[in-house]
Amino acid sequence: MRPLPSSRSTGPADTDLLAAYAAGDQSAARELTRRFTPRIFAVAQRMLHDPAEAEDVTQEAMLRLWRIAPNWQKNGAKVSTWLYRITSNLCVDRLRKRREHTTDAIPEMADDTQGVVTRLEESDRAAALSAALAALPERQRLAIVLRHMEERSNPEIAEIMETSIEAVESLLTRARRALAAELTPRRSELGLAGEPQ
Repeated sequence: MRPLPSSRSTGPADTDLLAAYAAGDQSAARELTRRFTPRIFAVAQRMLHDPAEAEDVTQEAMLRLWRIAPNWQKNGAKVSTWLYRITSNLCVDRLRKRREHTTDAIPEMADDTQGVVTRLEESDRAAALSAALAALPERQRLAIVLRHMEERSNPEIAEIMETSIEAVESLLTRARRALAAELTPRRSELGLAGEPQ
């Protein structure tokens, strides 16, 4: 899985763009949307396993950003951190409402250069990881998604989740143990070579 582009941009700072949008600059809104929408959607998709719901969450998170733009405190949280927090809260709310826990497999990417067996193994691995992630408690899943898929630092995750760095480390440790317990016995079945790390 390829990492998403870094949040660091060579253009204007996120807070400057947000201030410009609050002052009526629509091009600033377009730039913020370009920077954040793909990343927010990716987090929501990994949490919810439903593209339509992930799109709804992404739109709601961005709408909330536009609403608070006039009152944004420049020395407060980073825009990215605030958006991750809102997105994670919206996802947790939806997960709590759905409680009839269903797991959707990650769609297989078509690649005609791969053999059928290879594609099936990759699809099985993706589905197994998706199912293992979906089985984690919400906060552990969010910590794993932010750390390993969004490549956020533990201090930033702590800020997003409104908890301590120690709590984040504990969530990550428990989540990794649960994922290893679920996936390690299936290494041969999933076509994973070598010893588990």
